[in-house]
Amino acid sequence: MHNLEGRVAVITGAASGLGLAMAQRFAAEGMHLVLADVNGEALADAAHTLGAAGTTVTTMQADVSDAGDVGRLADLSFEAHGEVAVLCNNAGVTKRARSWDLTVEDWLWVLSVDLLSVAYGIRAFVPRLLRQGSPAHIVNTASMTGLLPLMDVAAYAAAKSAVVALSECLALELADEGAPIGVSVLAPGYIATNIAANSRDGAAALAATAPSNRPRSTTSLRPTMSADDVATHVLDAVHQNRFWILTHQDYRPLIVERAQSIGGDGQPRGFPVF
Repeated sequence: MHNLEGRVAVITGAASGLGLAMAQRFAAEGMHLVLADVNGEALADAAHTLGAAGTTVTTMQADVSDAGDVGRLADLSFEAHGEVAVLCNNAGVTKRARSWDLTVEDWLWVLSVDLLSVAYGIRAFVPRLLRQGSPAHIVNTASMTGLLPLMDVAAYAAAKSAVVALSECLALELADEGAPIGVSVLAPGYIATNIAANSRDGAAALAATAPSNRPRSTTSLRPTMSADDVATHVLDAVHQNRFWILTHQDYRPLIVERAQSIGGDGQPRGFPVF
């Protein structure tokens, strides 16, 4: 996967934040793009900007919590381009509240967008990637909260923890098949994206939702890394077929400490946000 020029990248949640940064980074490699997002207006703006720079861009307004939409995205990708080299299951939302205050709708919404959409992407794309036979790579966006506990985002952390486990299982299964398909799990720390605003917009459509009355863990913090920086990490992982994409190196010893504590007598403890 060292030469990506002329090949195709499919990205969900592609209209802003990490998704858009990944689209720009893959475009700089000469890739054609298939971009999906629930926000049609922002998606059109992103496609216009990328297209004006000479990138071939195909778009689909899609709700990735709908398995049918993800299936149609796969149909569109292969019908328009004949192959896919990189699939980024990236769309995500979050909800801030105590775990017992989250409504059933909150849980279903966050788990559907953050976890089930990844499963839908795997179901829709992997059989075709196996048939196409050429090297490909799948990047699933998790979060540092999928590796370390953080208060007041229980649904988000649960979903992202499951994305980590799903990605590990997928990597083992593809290796067992002898398939030329790599897998990476992206676990970024705090970066500046639109996830909070997008989550507010999505939550407003729910009939019942818990108030976001908990303080943000990133209040008063300045991000030390941009979405563009993370996109560079993603491209590097695709080139090198690296599974773990950990953006903030300060978390590495904390992850090791947590792993070593499993099975011991201690209680979970929170971690600083970098």
